[in-house]
Parts: sequence; structure tokens; C-alpha cells
Amino acid sequence: MKRPHQLAGLAAFALFASSAAAQQSPEAVAEAALRAAPVFDGHNDVPWALRGRVHNVINDFDFVDTTDTATPDGDPPRAAMHTDLQRLRKGHVGAQFWSVYVPSNDDEAEAVQQTIEQIDVAKRLIARYPKQMMLASNAAELEQAMKAGKVAGMLGMEGGHSIGSSLAVLRQMYALGARYMTLTHGRNTPWADSATDAPAHDGLTPFGEQVVREMNRIGMIVDLSHVSPATMKDALRVARAPVMFSHSGARGVADHPRNVPDDVLPLVKANGGIVMVVLYAAFLDPELRAHGLDRTAAKARFDAQHLGDPAGAAAALKAWDAAHPAPQVPIARAADHIDHIKGAIGIDHIGIGGDYDGMDATPVGMEDVTGYPALFAELARRGYSRSDLEKITSGNMLRVLKMVEAYADTQAGHPPIETPVADKAAD
Repeated sequence: MKRPHQLAGLAAFALFASSAAAQQSPEAVAEAALRAAPVFDGHNDVPWALRGRVHNVINDFDFVDTTDTATPDGDPPRAAMHTDLQRLRKGHVGAQFWSVYVPSNDDEAEAVQQTIEQIDVAKRLIARYPKQMMLASNAAELEQAMKAGKVAGMLGMEGGHSIGSSLAVLRQMYALGARYMTLTHGRNTPWADSATDAPAHDGLTPFGEQVVREMNRIGMIVDLSHVSPATMKDALRVARAPVMFSHSGARGVADHPRNVPDDVLPLVKANGGIVMVVLYAAFLDPELRAHGLDRTAAKARFDAQHLGDPAGAAAALKAWDAAHPAPQVPIARAADHIDHIKGAIGIDHIGIGGDYDGMDATPVGMEDVTGYPALFAELARRGYSRSDLEKITSGNMLRVLKMVEAYADTQAGHPPIETPVADKAAD
């Protein structure tokens, strides 16, 4: 039994500890959260960067340090990559969905081949650094790799054209390691509408609904970034496992078609899903969005004014750019999106999906993957607790991943969904 003076001492110690915690700087709160729960980022386009920069020839590519990869005189000119092993460590990234993106393509057979090539290059890159990286096939392996201090990786297909409108190809992509698929990219698929294309299906077709069901059955996460609001709502109606938005913002903060509308957010909460807030400045900031629209209009006008004179059109656009610099976007704008989602559906449905190496404009102070501590310090400054931050860094995404796997486990006795293949026998 404790004596009164011992109880008084314990109470004083608790008060001191509470006071000390309250006096921690936002940077210290963020650092503690990131050390306990490193970032599990929803979207990084390094495999696409490797395709564009070195045509997937990577045996001599140095992924430890990519800060010297800028090619300002190239065609097209490229800034340095956002991602490498040194900077992932500095940014406290513990797990990463590597996007095996290829452009939207009406030739679906070509898209399937290119996606397999991107899966190959992502796997080969990870295999080159076994002490620093690991490809995980499930949540248990991912957590094991994170605890070992490695950057745990999973693969995400960005665009439903990558399955060639075939559930058989979908299943084989899962077998190759793909653990999520974005249902569309910038254009519609034959079975789903994109956010940035003219509506063709009013959401999902019946086959598109089968795609969602089969993804649930095998344990592949349904990703709703890039899809139209109608597709979002159809997928959320059909899905029996949590969905993700791998790299999207809140449309209530920035009215960009790539962001999640306010009337969809409650559906995400009811589904148990997650919105992983993107860091692409054009999706975050209304002023930068307006600037981009003005520039597009100016370019169209100059092209019309200088018909047959592309050099004159280019010179006019260059002069417009000099007179109309793009607004700088602060880290606070990314935090505004997180605030908005938290206010709408709570802390349990938020993650981070940077879109590094797939974007050309970031918030100031988040120019590469080292910027995550600055974002979480901003959130701590706004009153987010360490527990809150640990949910956003990786806790929420791990929950979604485990719930998707758990649902797939319940479907183990169910046969694959079958659709007839086209008969293309030789004449």
C-alpha cells in the first residue's frame, strides 16, 4: 500500500510529465510520431520516372542519391527526382506504395504489357537494395520490414486500362504483386468513368461492378483517385471492403476534379476507407488552380494568334509566364485539406499520398520526400496530438490494408468471378 507522501509524489510527477508534454515543440511532437509510426505513403511514381529517364535500364542506376538527376537541357527538360533512399530515410518514410503507372491507352494489350514492365522495374529496383528495401505481399510482411528499418514496398496499378478489361488479367496482376488498382486514370476505361474525361457510363458499368467485387474477393484495394464522382459512388455502393483514395485532396478546399467531393466523404467513412491527401500543389490550392486555367486559356489564344508560327506562340507564352508567375503554395494548404477531412469524417480516415516523382509543383518546404516532418509539425502546431499524427502517418492505412485482407480471407471458399473471353481463333 502506497503512503500519502508516495501518492503525492506520483501525482506531482504525473503533473510534471503532462506539463512537459504540453510544452513540447510541434517539431518534437512530429518527430516522436514519425519515429513511432513512419509514413506509409499512398503513391510514389519512381517506376514511371525510371521509364522516362533511363528507359528502365537500371543496373547501374544509383537510387541511394538521385539529387543529380536533373536534365535541364533534355527533351523534355526534367528536374531532379524527388525520391531516393537517403531522402526517404530523412523524411521518415517507412512504407511506400510504388505506382506501376502507364498512360491511358486505347490499346489495352499494350497497356497490359507496359504495366508488367513497370512491375518488373519496381521489383528489380527493390531487389538491388535488400538491406534498405523490401517488397511486401501483405500487411504482416510490411510491418515486419518496417520494424527491421527497411522501406517496405507494395505495388499499385494506376489506371484500370492496365487489366485490359479482363478479370483474369486482374488476378494475374495481383499474383505479380499489385495490391491496389486505381479504377481509371486521366481517361475513361471501357467500364468506368474518369474524373477528367467526358462521362460515358454514368459511373461503373455492370462489368466495372464485377471488377470491384473481384478486387474485394482477392484482396486488392479499390483506389478511387482519378475517378468521377459517379464512379466513386458506384464503387462505394458495391464494395464490401474499405476503399482508398491513394492521392487526392478535398474538393471543399480546392475545387479540382481530382479531389473528393464533400458528399462522397461520408460514404468513405461508412465504408471504413481512407483519403490519402495528395501533395501536388495544383490539387491543393485554388489560386494555383485558377492560374493554371488562365495559362491554358492564354496558350490557346497564342496558338490561334500565331497559326503557322509555333516559335512565335512559344515566345508569347514565355512572356506571359514571366508576367504571371505561379503563386507559391505553403505547407499550410496541405494541412487545410487534412483539417477539412478530419472535420467531415474524423481522424481515422486520413492518410498521405504524396505523388512524388509524378508531379511538377509541390508546397514550399515539401519539394521532395524529406518534407513530411514539416507537414506533421504544421499539424501538431494546429493541435493534432501525437496519437492523431500516428494514425495519419501509417496507422489508418495499415488498418485499411488489414481489413481488405480480412475480407478476402472470408471469401477464400468463393470461386473467381468468371466472364467469357472473346473468341479470336484464327480463320
